[in-house]
Amino acid sequence: MKHGKKYVDSVKTIEATKLYDVNEAIDLVLNTAKAKFDETVELHVRLGVDPKQADQQVRGVLVLPNGTGKNVRVLVLAKGEKADQAKEAGADFVGAEEMIQKIQSENWFDYDVIITTPDMMGLVGRIGKVLGPKGLMPNPKSGTVTMDVVKAIKDTKAGKVEYRLDKNAIIHCAIGKKSFGNQKLLENYEALMEAIVKAKPAAAKGQYVKSVALASTMGPGVKINAKI
Repeated sequence: MKHGKKYVDSVKTIEATKLYDVNEAIDLVLNTAKAKFDETVELHVRLGVDPKQADQQVRGVLVLPNGTGKNVRVLVLAKGEKADQAKEAGADFVGAEEMIQKIQSENWFDYDVIITTPDMMGLVGRIGKVLGPKGLMPNPKSGTVTMDVVKAIKDTKAGKVEYRLDKNAIIHCAIGKKSFGNQKLLENYEALMEAIVKAKPAAAKGQYVKSVALASTMGPGVKINAKI
């Protein structure tokens, strides 16, 4: 893959084999985020677990102390009182069968998160093959299948993130924007790392956190000495 001049120049400022202190790493990421837009800063954590084993899964949710910096569009699938509560709580879209139909017939995806009440899951299941590949399928573990739609909406809008292993045993998760600055990114980083460490499966053996790195949307990765 060929990179642009800004990326190549940024790489020169980072020692590929060095493990940086987290504050220094964040500074490097901010200094190498040279795009004209407010780049997202993402954390990448490689874990010493086997993602193929059910008892070694690492997955969870938390509300970052300083949010994600992203305006999250929420679709709530609910009826009656719960639909009314969702509207009052600030959901961007609220509905039931008509929303399912809109997704099916119009290939509609103008939202970032779907929250649904449990009684709607039978309908949601009909479009699971469409939602699943896009990471939009509601799930009780991520707090998106719940009767407390108000809390779910508020948490999502406040900066709730879901972290989970990919097939290579790596967690990729946004911790904010370049505009946050060092301190806010550090607070979000520490909160997410603490959550990942606490989520260590009992079946995991040996070194749990193998490597940690930060990178902006368009910038190179910076390896961190996580001291875990």
